[in-house]
Amino acid sequence: MVPQTFFLLAAAMLGKGETTGDKVSRQAPTGAQAWAAAHSQAAAALARMSQQDKINMVTGVGWDKGPCVGNTAPINSINYPQICLQDGPLGIRFGTGTTAFTPGIQAASTWDVDLIRQRGAYLGAEAKGCGVHILLGPVAGALGKIPHGGRNWEGFGSDPYLAGIAMKETIEGIQSAGVQANAKHYIANEQELNRETMSSNMDDRTQHELYLWPFADAVHANVASVMCSYNKLNGTWACENDKALNQILKKELGFQGYVLSDWNAQHSTALSANSGLDLTMPGSDFNGRNILWGPQLNSAVNAGQVQRSRLDDMCKRILAGWYLLRQNQGYPSINIRANVQGNHKENVRAVARDGIVLLKNDGILPLSKPKKIAVVGSHSVNNPQGINACVDKGCNVGTLGMGWGSGSVNYPYLISPYDALRTRAQADGTQVSLHNNDNTNGVSNAVSGADAVVVVITADSGEGYITVEGHVGDRNNLDPWHNGNQLVQAAAQANKNVIVVVHSVGQITLETILNTNGVRAIVWAGLPGQENGNALVDVLYGLVSPSGKLPYTIGKREADYGTAVIRGDDNFREGLFVDYRHFDNAKIEPRYEFGFGLSYTNFTFSDIKVTSTVKAGPATGPTIPGGPADLWEDVATVTAVITNSGAVEGAEVAQLYIGLPSSAPASPPKQLRGFSKLKLAPGASGTATFNLRRRDLSYWDTRLQNWVVPSGNFVVSVGASSRDIRLTGTITA
Repeated sequence: MVPQTFFLLAAAMLGKGETTGDKVSRQAPTGAQAWAAAHSQAAAALARMSQQDKINMVTGVGWDKGPCVGNTAPINSINYPQICLQDGPLGIRFGTGTTAFTPGIQAASTWDVDLIRQRGAYLGAEAKGCGVHILLGPVAGALGKIPHGGRNWEGFGSDPYLAGIAMKETIEGIQSAGVQANAKHYIANEQELNRETMSSNMDDRTQHELYLWPFADAVHANVASVMCSYNKLNGTWACENDKALNQILKKELGFQGYVLSDWNAQHSTALSANSGLDLTMPGSDFNGRNILWGPQLNSAVNAGQVQRSRLDDMCKRILAGWYLLRQNQGYPSINIRANVQGNHKENVRAVARDGIVLLKNDGILPLSKPKKIAVVGSHSVNNPQGINACVDKGCNVGTLGMGWGSGSVNYPYLISPYDALRTRAQADGTQVSLHNNDNTNGVSNAVSGADAVVVVITADSGEGYITVEGHVGDRNNLDPWHNGNQLVQAAAQANKNVIVVVHSVGQITLETILNTNGVRAIVWAGLPGQENGNALVDVLYGLVSPSGKLPYTIGKREADYGTAVIRGDDNFREGLFVDYRHFDNAKIEPRYEFGFGLSYTNFTFSDIKVTSTVKAGPATGPTIPGGPADLWEDVATVTAVITNSGAVEGAEVAQLYIGLPSSAPASPPKQLRGFSKLKLAPGASGTATFNLRRRDLSYWDTRLQNWVVPSGNFVVSVGASSRDIRLTGTITA
């Protein structure tokens, strides 16, 4: 991990650590003193700036007019350089010597805060090595309420608690390298269809408890910047929404950094400035026209439509982020093509491997020197036109390691499943046959006599400016692409030892595959980045026991999810009840529930202990980054003993869910509020420790406009998934 320069800067920060398991600090310090020092430096610099300097600081230079996807002009009066803003959430877009990290959804599937944090640190190290000042990630929106949503794979899954912890770890990792992180897309941008015209209309409680929740974690982790989204929120554009930006983000959450627009998401001059936007990107539309700040903002300030104090506030916020990360103390020059990969592929392989979720296994796995294996499907090999042949990954040809759009990157290399399986087979003396297309003709010949048949299927999605095979960003359905079901059926008809490997951006319907006689295992390999095949072989051959858990629910039917892409405005009628919250509340049996994942070993849970000092009532603490200070204080601790009762080493993710007392308004039956991943040798035991913060036991009271701990008994459930509860307890407030 890179040196923790950010925390050296913030040595005076307040707040005590909270652990998930026993290794990694999960609660950020308040950050108030570090931000105060940064704002003081910013104020001193501001005094030396002319009004034109200030206008230049808050206005991008225009689309495609600099080395990065976003650029601002240098300000010589304060030795402020040309600032580089670059995508994105899984690496350096357009880089040629950079790593294709695993997407956020794969990181979330590991449920491993150490790996997630290391991934963030390596992302930050590569960004700094390329001279990128502001890395456009991580992603907390889309949260993923709609399984078809095109950009769900960029984020951390459909649970706000899991997403929030992943945001916190990623941001602190990125900023430990001295790079400004950017939490996006704020807020409620849940689909690609009509994203630039639609309004996301939601009630106050839903906004706070689901969609705002991970952004609060981001602010508490001292994120330097937040990106406002394309859509409207309750009828007003997100980038000129006074309620969302000024009242909630900056006042309620105490955000000390700056808000930048998504690219060309600005719609006004004075209104966006007065409503809380601080930096416009890229400074023009994509044709180099429609410039809303720059000279127009200068005129608005001179006319009194925007107060000079507001322009000063914009600049102070931007400068504070720069000073907070010490980017004024020598920073590499901009070079997107720098070679900065280091040993980062080790994290890619670990996240890809530990994010693999074993859904079904009747004993065929792990493999042990089979005499013959067969590999089936066009996605088992690399794109024959080249691994980076499709612009922004805008195709689904060959091995799938990420979705498409601005959140994608170039592969420095890509290990396909067939590549890695062939290498392993050669070492074992195993015969390998390959059927590298999706035509069912010829499958039977390829799989004949094989001890194991690996069929690789996919489902893809991405950003709506690219259409792939009729999918305009969002997926049209939840079926496997390219006749995936039929390919599996053809293989299973000829050979009863089929292992289905799924590379997918999100949920697919698995019923046809599960009803196919001869399918003995389903390996949910997700989106593994450049180390695709190597990670898969690690799990298939038992070099590690699979330990990934689903970061979303897989339903039996599309209708079971209760959400869909909307043509027009989305009124968020499902409210709090998305993903497992919906399945639980509506008493729908999922195919594979949130948090599910099998292992090659077994784990037992025992000896739950609960201690609590929580008192009912509203939050009362002073506002710090993230909201009222007492929301972030530990008020209860739950422990449980996890034992590896099987024959091989493995890791279990113990999960804690909370059910609110009956005194609270209608709420989901249970909500994730803790997790702990323990790696255990056979026969060994470990203690999972869950430290619950006041916010974890609170609901948003719309009348009080505050977080409130309800009185009564909370149900505490600890288990191996959202529906595999092993231990229960009670917390009384």
